[in-house]
Amino acid sequence: MLSWLVRAIGVLLLLTAIALAMSRAPDRPVDSLVARWAPPPSDFVEVQGQLVHLRDEGPREDALPVLLLHGTSASLHTWEGWVKSLRRERRVVTLDLPAFGLTGPFTGRYAGSAYTGDDYARFVLDVMDRLKIDRFVVGGNSLGGDIAWRVALLAPQRVHQLVLVDAAGPAFVPEHFPLGWRIARVPVVNRVLEWVLPRSIVAEGVAAVYGDPSRITPELVDRYFELTLREGNRRALVERMRHWRPGEGAERIASIRTPTLVIWGRRDRLIPLSVGEEFGRTIPGSRLVIFDDLGHVPQEEDPARTVKPVRAFLGLPPA
Repeated sequence: MLSWLVRAIGVLLLLTAIALAMSRAPDRPVDSLVARWAPPPSDFVEVQGQLVHLRDEGPREDALPVLLLHGTSASLHTWEGWVKSLRRERRVVTLDLPAFGLTGPFTGRYAGSAYTGDDYARFVLDVMDRLKIDRFVVGGNSLGGDIAWRVALLAPQRVHQLVLVDAAGPAFVPEHFPLGWRIARVPVVNRVLEWVLPRSIVAEGVAAVYGDPSRITPELVDRYFELTLREGNRRALVERMRHWRPGEGAERIASIRTPTLVIWGRRDRLIPLSVGEEFGRTIPGSRLVIFDDLGHVPQEEDPARTVKPVRAFLGLPPA
């Protein structure tokens, strides 16, 4: 019996070693990712010592550009559908936030920052200063939404309108938390993510934020997977998760006086609709639009439909 158990343990360890070897995914230099994920109109701009991957599209004479901020583990690509609709009439700026996409971890003036919402909000204002944009509309999804409302509070004189898409803010209990993020929150174990990352974990995370997983393509998973491997991003994600406190600073939301549109996917299993409803109750004059069949990233899952209320909010004619 004992010899059988020893053999079984040996086989299990061997299979584990093989699985780990097959899942080994070292960091990739940013230069190796640029050709696929940063074609024109992508640009790289230095902001306070940080090289930022961004896209600045649409008419330069627009007096109120639209800035769109993505969520955790995403990138500027999540807004491509909305940008396509808006850039004919409006200047639209999208960027990879530090720790994600091709921008990578905080460097320069922000090196050592804790990846909190307020850190990000100050950084975003520095980006807009670098682009010489004084007043603007800011929108964000998930973490990007959390940053957006903080920007509106830090610089209310600069933010003309606010769009919150399944945004973080009030405290919440997720119905489902992506496996990769759960691992990133476990001390010691999370360091394994820097060397080993099965593509299946990324695929599970993408499926978790879609209301209809059948919309997910292999190319979409490729994007999330490859940009996660950008050198430094996984370590930065661990830092982000270590400092993340759901609901931190949410009492300040009641002070927002910026005209606000709130968009939510009813099938969001990460940040429940109750959070969107709380935004709607808390921000005076805000409007809540719900898409019953969409999940946590409605702007990516169905951009053509979800951009319609945004166009109306911005005073644009139907596309």
